[in-house]
Amino acid sequence: MKYAFDTPNFKLIKGNALEVLKTLPANSFDMIFADPPYKLSNDGFSVQAGKRVCVNKGEWDRSNGFDSDFQFQNTWIAECHRLLKPNGTIWISGTYHSIYQCGFALQRNSYHILNDIAWFKPNAAPNLSCRFFTASHETLIWARKDKKGKHTFNYQQMKNGAWDDDFLKKPNLQMRSVWAISTPKPTEKTFGKHPTQKPFELLRRIVLASTKQGDTILDPFAGSSTTGLAAVYYGRKFVGIEIEKKYIDLSINRFNELQEKIEDKNK
Repeated sequence: MKYAFDTPNFKLIKGNALEVLKTLPANSFDMIFADPPYKLSNDGFSVQAGKRVCVNKGEWDRSNGFDSDFQFQNTWIAECHRLLKPNGTIWISGTYHSIYQCGFALQRNSYHILNDIAWFKPNAAPNLSCRFFTASHETLIWARKDKKGKHTFNYQQMKNGAWDDDFLKKPNLQMRSVWAISTPKPTEKTFGKHPTQKPFELLRRIVLASTKQGDTILDPFAGSSTTGLAAVYYGRKFVGIEIEKKYIDLSINRFNELQEKIEDKNK
C-alpha cells in the first residue's frame, strides 16, 4: 500500500474511498468512523460565521439521484463490514439527507445496530429561510459487525469521565444518547478547515467509548483527520482515506501540531 503520509500510528491514503477500501485486507480494523458525503451540494445557501455562503463543497458531495446515492452508501458500508474485525464496530455520522440510507445499508449488510446518538449543536447556524425548524443536530449510528460479537464499550469512562463541556451529561450518571457538543473551535481551524469538519470533542468521546489503547481505527472519508488526531492522542492507531490533496496537507499540518503538543506534555 502506498501512503500519502506514513508514520507508525498515523497513515493517510489519497484516493477514492470506494476504490481504496477494496484494496485493504479483511479483518483489519477495530473501529471505523465514517462521515460520508451528505450529497447536499445543490447550489443552495447556508450560514457560516454569520455570513451567507454557498453550500457546494465539491463534486464528491453532489447528488446523482436517490438510487445512485444509495448505491454509493451501500457499497462503502459493505466494504467496511469486510474490513472490521469480528468484534469491531462502526460509527456513521449524518443528517436526514443521508443517515437513513446509511441505516438501511447497515441492516442490509448484516450489521447489528447498537445505538443512534443525537449530537446536539448548541451553537448551530440559524435557518435562513425562516420556513423550517433550525437544524441543530446530527445523528450518529453505532453498529457492531456481528450480532454475536463482543464489542468494546468503556462504560465506566463514559459514566465517570470528565465531560465538562457537555451540559447534558450529569456527573456519575450513565452517558445518555443525546450529546451536547459545539462545532469545531477556532483553534481546530488554525491551518484551514474542511467544510464538514467534526469537533475534536465529538471524536474524543467516540474513540474513548468504543476502542482500547493500541486499537486501529479507519476513517474512509478522513477530511481534515479529526478522527486520526483523537486516535493518536489517546494511544490508538489510525488509517485515513481522503480524495483531495489539500485536505491531506491540512491533515498533516494538524498531525504535526498535535505531535508537538504530545511531546511537550510528556516532557
